[in-house]
Amino acid sequence: MEIRERVEQALESIRPYLETDGGNVSIDEITEENVVKLKLLGSCASCAMSIMTFKAGLEQAIKKAVPEVTAVEAINITDMDDPNATMPIPKVGG
Repeated sequence: MEIRERVEQALESIRPYLETDGGNVSIDEITEENVVKLKLLGSCASCAMSIMTFKAGLEQAIKKAVPEVTAVEAINITDMDDPNATMPIPKVGG
């Protein structure tokens, strides 16, 4: 199985949690140096907690599943101090 497929599998394990808050993630690129570049989608792109989601969830899941990955980067991560950042609003019901 190729690295991209294994990274995608790792992301699939995290997606349900992202989707709960109206977000998602896609692979933008995997470089020759095995650096995975992700794009945060939906509410994840503007969420003040995106740094935490990225570090604690996405990066860890990918590195655990695909040890040859040298780094994981988000190309559009929102800084917690960004005045346009929003907090996740959990869905009620479901």
